[in-house]
Amino acid sequence: MKPVTLDKDDDPDRKRDLSRKLTVIARHLRNRFDQSVTKLGVTRSQWTLIAVVASRPGLTQRTIAEVLEISEAAAGRLIDRLCAEGLLERKARSDDRRAYSVYLTDAAAPYLETLGGIARRNEEETFSGLSEEQLEQLDTLLALVYTNVAAQRDALKTPV
Repeated sequence: MKPVTLDKDDDPDRKRDLSRKLTVIARHLRNRFDQSVTKLGVTRSQWTLIAVVASRPGLTQRTIAEVLEISEAAAGRLIDRLCAEGLLERKARSDDRRAYSVYLTDAAAPYLETLGGIARRNEEETFSGLSEEQLEQLDTLLALVYTNVAAQRDALKTPV
């Protein structure tokens, strides 16, 4: 399908169209990755949590919940399940007796390697045809959009 391009003055709903495209792209990316990992028996929530802990070992359950934008209870249930499966472990923190740090176990390494390979293949397909310069431009523009969306989210959390 060839993308339709319009001059700025020809499209009064440009921002709505861009918002819709971002929504559809995000859904397609999630669905494609989910389909790719079903053979591993890992849910989206689980692989997302594994990726967070892999990139930031030693986070607490509370911080993991904040990063994933889920409740602490939901993060706790996911961590419990992945601990029971031997993929994560909790370790007591020396600075807070009530909190535990979460780490990957050696058993998670094959999952992480497979998930990384799937992600790399999907990224290559998603961004094929884009030059490094175009990727840099896209990154800059999406960072600006992300900043705006995060500000809106934070404003909704702030009591009036």
